[in-house]
Amino acid sequence: MDPSTPDTALAMTIAGELRVQLGKLKRRLREETGSRGLSWSQVAVLGHLEREGSKTVTELAELEGVRQQSMGATVASLETAGLLKGVPHPTDGRRTMLSLTPKARAWIKASRAAREDWLFHTIQIRLSPTEQKKLAGAVELLKRLVEP
Repeated sequence: MDPSTPDTALAMTIAGELRVQLGKLKRRLREETGSRGLSWSQVAVLGHLEREGSKTVTELAELEGVRQQSMGATVASLETAGLLKGVPHPTDGRRTMLSLTPKARAWIKASRAAREDWLFHTIQIRLSPTEQKKLAGAVELLKRLVEP
């Protein structure tokens, strides 16, 4: 990668600015809609279980890069709140498989709807119809960036 070529320099500039702006958007969505009473580590656990299905405490700790004891405390608080349920592991009765409860699924749905609602209204208020079309094109490009 030769940063002295115009195309490479442009791509490097875009990459840096895109990272910064996506980070700001993520933080803004969190600020505007809040965590709805949960810590970000609790929200992360719910997200993993929604996307990937049932997991053990050990698997969740590995995914989040935390100690098993720390994840145990996070999981216990989510169980107390009625957001997680545990069932014995199918092949190892000493372990517990954790999954979302209907209450957790409803929380996730409401949280997602609040973020999308804020974003929808912000797009409508701040961007002209022409800018909204440009943004739609940019979303298609972002999809291509994240596809394997």
